[in-house]
Amino acid sequence: MKKKTCLVCGESFHGRQDKRFCSDHCRSTFHNKQNSDATNFMRNINNILRKNRRILAELNPRGKTKVHRDALLEKGFKFSYFTNEYRTKSGNVYYFCYEHGYLKLDDDFLALVIRQQYVE
Repeated sequence: MKKKTCLVCGESFHGRQDKRFCSDHCRSTFHNKQNSDATNFMRNINNILRKNRRILAELNPRGKTKVHRDALLEKGFKFSYFTNEYRTKSGNVYYFCYEHGYLKLDDDFLALVIRQQYVE
């Protein structure tokens, strides 16, 4: 077997022809470093989406209500982040954070709803 050098720590080791790391620790370290930027980005987005969902759920305990836009903003809601949107036949657009959503009304009011059957 050919002597190789670990891609993480530089130690020499013996092993299969396609082996690139001297240990499981070095292999994990290498892959964790490769994925850290994407993972942090996704983690931050998911945290924002979960926070938006919590805010909608807190302000809408009965499943349907009307609130002013400022009530969401005061709690830190970010309107740019949502999981999906639903367009009705009449042209209204509901924005959802998972199963909790809102519809923009006149005078900066929002109708908060819970989607009964979660479908794409």
